[in-house]
Amino acid sequence: MSKTTIFKRISLVAITALTAGVLSVGTSSVANAASGTYNNNLQVATDASTQTTAAIATAAGGTNATSKGLLYKDTSSGLAQSAVVLTGGVLSLYTIVSTAAALSATGGTFSGSVTIGDSVVETYNTANTVTVFPLVQATAAATTIASLWTAPTTAGTYTVSLLTGYQTNSAGVTAVPSTSALPPTLGAFITVSVVAASAGGSYSASTSICQVSPSGAVVTYAGAAVVDNTATFKNGDAAYINFDLNDAYGSDLDTGNITVTSTGGALVNVVNGATSILAGTGTTDILSSDGTGDSVRIDQGTAGAPVTTTITISYNATVVCTKTITIRGAVAKLTVGNVGTQKIATSTTTGSAQWMYQKAQGYVAGLFTVVATDSAGNVVDTNAAIGTYAAATGSTSTQIPAIAINTLSSTSTASSTSSNNYGGWSCGATAGEADVKITFTDSATAKVTTSDAFKARCAGVASTYTVSLDKAAYNQGEIAKATVKFIDSKGFKAENTTAMGANSWVLPYMTAVDSTIASGVGASALAVADANGEVVYTFAVGTATAAVAGTYTGLVSYSVPALGVAGTPTYKLSTGGDTTTNADVLKSIVALIASINKQIQALQKLILQKR
Repeated sequence: MSKTTIFKRISLVAITALTAGVLSVGTSSVANAASGTYNNNLQVATDASTQTTAAIATAAGGTNATSKGLLYKDTSSGLAQSAVVLTGGVLSLYTIVSTAAALSATGGTFSGSVTIGDSVVETYNTANTVTVFPLVQATAAATTIASLWTAPTTAGTYTVSLLTGYQTNSAGVTAVPSTSALPPTLGAFITVSVVAASAGGSYSASTSICQVSPSGAVVTYAGAAVVDNTATFKNGDAAYINFDLNDAYGSDLDTGNITVTSTGGALVNVVNGATSILAGTGTTDILSSDGTGDSVRIDQGTAGAPVTTTITISYNATVVCTKTITIRGAVAKLTVGNVGTQKIATSTTTGSAQWMYQKAQGYVAGLFTVVATDSAGNVVDTNAAIGTYAAATGSTSTQIPAIAINTLSSTSTASSTSSNNYGGWSCGATAGEADVKITFTDSATAKVTTSDAFKARCAGVASTYTVSLDKAAYNQGEIAKATVKFIDSKGFKAENTTAMGANSWVLPYMTAVDSTIASGVGASALAVADANGEVVYTFAVGTATAAVAGTYTGLVSYSVPALGVAGTPTYKLSTGGDTTTNADVLKSIVALIASINKQIQALQKLILQKR
């Protein structure tokens, strides 16, 4: 894009803002007056003068008005305006009023003041920092006033104010204001920064935007923080970076070389505008542009291959933006995990949400999870738009009639439980197991990916259970493990889709620490066993209360196994102090005497041999 002056962005902004009541050069004042904003706005001509000084407005709407040395002007026209001008620069001001009015400044001077279409005489104070427009008609129609304000030659911050209305004297008579008795109402206010040199013309990160997006779009810096729409894209998708480059005043840069490079072999194409952006053909692309409304398209270097690339955008060799983007590849691997045990005579859609919550923190009914990854190990979201899952050939049988994925993934974020696909299998009427596999077929390429074999088990519901401890004896302060095994009526390890139900534990001098299914012993009646029909609990030995050494028998009961008999694990507890009993002492004395007797007999035998 070419640019004729450094004020191009200023002019465009002002024109864009017309619908909000901002007057610009050559526009009509009718809309402004009709909207009721007269007496309440002050316009600054944003077109640059090509003469030695600025030009004052010659008609309603600011016709022919130009400013000199204006570097920046915001889009507002009321009480919170801001502008930047060079020292000695001249702002051409104009507005619409229906009362007497005055312009007042904290520095600089006014000149050339005019009431367009009226013959009144404008006046100034001694320092020319105030100019008065004595519009005397009490019921005057909207009238345009204009003036030139010359900035001080000393850099600093100054203000320019618009005041409207009539002064009322002590006798209650409405009077035309003078430079010593200004109109009473503040209608508009501009804070002007006067600078010795322009900070424009060079790239400024603070007034530019560079944003990752799933589509090309023309973006314009608006002062808000940049939020990338995404940084990860699915296989075959194009990624985009849309950007708008400006100088410190938010103005367009001069036309220069926009250079885009990529790492990892990603293809790039940089264009001005956002429609019909074709895929690039190389890892570097160059565009002659001022950086306004440009977009970069990023594609995989090899179809189906994953790529993580860092895109670097430079303007005339100055780096203005870097973004790291990942485009997933095609599915290359299926990893099956969290495999449970199905109940006999049950369909593929029946599974245990509690099991999946315990294993994968996802409350979704299932007996196993599948995570799809590409050749780089990135998680791939295999939703219905990508492809389909099925049982591998030879995996179904009378034992396992069907295998299916019932809940598809919905994200490629590895840390999310929604990156899992949740599946199940159906079981025949008898208990048993089989090694099975599952496949994924890519809809676009028909490529089939097959998982490693995993064991699908079928069993009946729990009929009884046993409880065992990991040790026969514990010292105070140790950790104990208690394992409960659930068995079906045929003696097989029970299925784990049915909750174990309410349970009760009494283990003297043992305190529940945690378990694999709940935050404490008996905390969840909805919990299920693991794939082997087991659950393990952890206890701290003798730490909650002062322990007493001895042998103890616990009592553990569950409500679900109808024929279950309460477990009664027995264990010995030592406190760690001197636990020697009288019997132990007597036993030791007897053993010592026996040892001495043997030594005496051996000595006597040796003496007799020497004789």
